[in-house]
Amino acid sequence: MDRMSPLDATFLHVEDGINHMHIASCAVFEGPAPAYDDLVALFRGKLPLVPRYRQKVRFVPGGVGRPVWVDDPHFRLDYHIRHTALPPPGDRQDLRNLMGRLMSHELDRHRPLWETWMVEGLDDGTWALISKVHHCMVDGISGTDLMALVLDASPEPSAPVPDTWHPAPEPSDATLVRDALVDTLVRPDEMARFTRAVLRRPRRLLDEASQMVSSVRALGEGLKPNVELPIEGTIGPHRRWVTAATTIADVKRIRTAHGGTVNDVVLAAITSGYRELLLGRGEQLDGVVVRSLVPVSVRAKGDHTLNNQVASIIAELPVGIADPLDRLHAVRAHMQHLKQSGQAEASRMLFEAADQAPPVVLATALRAAVTVMRRLPQRSVNTVTTNVPGPQVPLYACGRRMTEYAPFVPLAQGLRTGVAILSYDGNVSIGITGDWDAMPDLDVLAGGIERAIAELLELSRPTEADAEADADATVATIATSSRPKAKKRRAS
Repeated sequence: MDRMSPLDATFLHVEDGINHMHIASCAVFEGPAPAYDDLVALFRGKLPLVPRYRQKVRFVPGGVGRPVWVDDPHFRLDYHIRHTALPPPGDRQDLRNLMGRLMSHELDRHRPLWETWMVEGLDDGTWALISKVHHCMVDGISGTDLMALVLDASPEPSAPVPDTWHPAPEPSDATLVRDALVDTLVRPDEMARFTRAVLRRPRRLLDEASQMVSSVRALGEGLKPNVELPIEGTIGPHRRWVTAATTIADVKRIRTAHGGTVNDVVLAAITSGYRELLLGRGEQLDGVVVRSLVPVSVRAKGDHTLNNQVASIIAELPVGIADPLDRLHAVRAHMQHLKQSGQAEASRMLFEAADQAPPVVLATALRAAVTVMRRLPQRSVNTVTTNVPGPQVPLYACGRRMTEYAPFVPLAQGLRTGVAILSYDGNVSIGITGDWDAMPDLDVLAGGIERAIAELLELSRPTEADAEADADATVATIATSSRPKAKKRRAS
């Protein structure tokens, strides 16, 4: 039995039939598709590496403790791995439509919180795997770790991992309540020990308190109300999903020409996509920014546990800037400022503080917040943008190479769009989630992102004047280096 962290439990508490809190991916593989039984065998051979795949959630009666993970005594792998096919013509749009429909339904909380769909019928002879897992189980980075664990690193399928799993007896309600109360009683002792340790170092305590105040102030600045935008507001239960794509080489070429980071370039392209979307709706954008919640991983290097380890910052995407290079430079400067602002540290401390709140109070507060957000508009945050580094080597399923790997990010109440960025094997896929009713023009956002990359690439190519200047500099260097050196005169 394993108790959830406050952050993991949050993703369960805010789910209510409209806010679906699962993350997902859609991977395309070379054809032909394997037999369904062969795919099931692939997953069965890797289950010992992913214990959470055979565990379900149990809630503590009365909410006196956070939910726990327990072994599912009725686990059946063929329930979680489904098989379907696209109707003709089976193009990429049909696959994206299927993805949107599957993401519009919540996972069954009476079973382990994951599903995988094997999809046949693509018109180019390829096939796909749609993987869906609850956010309380993984964050984006550990989610890609799951894919790397289940799939193979070579065309030759790996041998099954020895499996001795037998489900542990499921705890009774009385046991869940007792263990939760014991945890509650132990926590004050731990807090007292922490307080004594801190008081032995008063100067460090003052420094950290000052930093905390500064960080919280920076986070508060980022949450000031923004102008009203049509990409925020109430949402329904149904989703749209579209994608955009580029390559790591193209993004690095832009970064090399204009400075900043790979992330700055991709955010600038997303900013351009939102600019096209909003202009297409007749919005006036002078001086306007789109506020995006950006999760930031605080996972230690080499940590492959499946819990959530993220903080958050509030990034401002300058959609009011018309010039593409000016937009890129503005994004670069703003992201550099955010790294120094302490916003991520402030959000991490807030989640740590939540660990001290009684679980029933935390759950009630979260559900109340979702209800309020459904009834009252919020304009502090307009969207969410996640960026997850995926594996940079090819992965295989049943000997078939994965050629495409695109992510899905869930929507929260008040946010009608979300963007997820995922790199894999030299490519960058951008998955865009939208509310079905409010975002019928989601393709405009995707197209705007790809056009922005193309435009920045064009602006990154050397001009004829640059080439002539480089040639002149080369000639001057050669002339200088070939000039005979003056001999030193001997002292008389």
